[in-house]
Amino acid sequence: MHDWLIETWYGGTRRGLWLRPLAAVYVLAAALDRALYRLGLRRAYRATIPVVVIGNVTVGGTGKTPLVLWLAERLRERGLRVGVVSRGYGRRGAAARRVTRQDPPAEVGDEPALVSRRLGVAVAVAAARPDAARLLEGDCDLILSDDGLQHHALARDAEIAVVDGRRGLGNGWRLPAGPLREAASRLDRVGAVVVNGEGYSRPGALRMDVEPIRFVELATGRAVPPAAFAGQRAHAVAALGHPERFFALLRQLEVEPVEHRFRDHHAFSPADVAFGDALPVLMTEKDAVKCTGFAPPGTWCLEIGARFAAEDERRLLAVIEGALRARR
Repeated sequence: MHDWLIETWYGGTRRGLWLRPLAAVYVLAAALDRALYRLGLRRAYRATIPVVVIGNVTVGGTGKTPLVLWLAERLRERGLRVGVVSRGYGRRGAAARRVTRQDPPAEVGDEPALVSRRLGVAVAVAAARPDAARLLEGDCDLILSDDGLQHHALARDAEIAVVDGRRGLGNGWRLPAGPLREAASRLDRVGAVVVNGEGYSRPGALRMDVEPIRFVELATGRAVPPAAFAGQRAHAVAALGHPERFFALLRQLEVEPVEHRFRDHHAFSPADVAFGDALPVLMTEKDAVKCTGFAPPGTWCLEIGARFAAEDERRLLAVIEGALRARR
């Protein structure tokens, strides 16, 4: 079903026309949710410090987490105490909790675990994002919300939307007939639109490129340059919303990937990374946090980083600075 929907949404076909009545139901439900907050029948929680939401208008991976990592690093370099909140998709339990580097991803979610281990910044997860924000606002100067553009319970001071350059907005229809959570016009109301990679274009959008930093062996922590596996075949493991992006990045590094796709946020087991041969196993950092305890030697994760042109970087950080100034 997942593959059928992806091909329907992004493959240029018109076979999803019969889903459009269901899309109308989705549109009405989303409009009702917004109206309840606008009329004051539901109240959004406003944290005591600025909140910046990094989200998207489509289903699936667009590159939010690399952007969150990049922003957190840049803001920390400027002397700000940055916190990150997330729903912690796929974790056991729903209670609000702080995330530490030692927490297993099954309990806090793979992306929050990655952010905590990579940067060491304050991270909190909760089924309701306001509960996560309450855990951090006393210790931080600014909160970044990883996802949550459509979740209005947490008031925000600025919004940044990420679009996958390769996929764009698909067929332009709302769920389930298309990949859109909100109408494309929602992008007109955010502080910045960041396009991840080439393809989709929009006036005023900022361009983000993802670049490989290094491969790290899970069993030993040994690091090698991105070109270390050039000219080799390797098992490529990805449990992402858009695994093709990872496979394409490996091909750019001249790796011949033997592709292994798993459902987004898949809970890995040792059997998932045991292939019975001598080929190296390559995976994303997001997947690697779930395999660190059992991955055999020869299993490597690719660390990546976001990159912006100088002017786009200035404009993006200006959105954050504007939110900080408004609160002061």
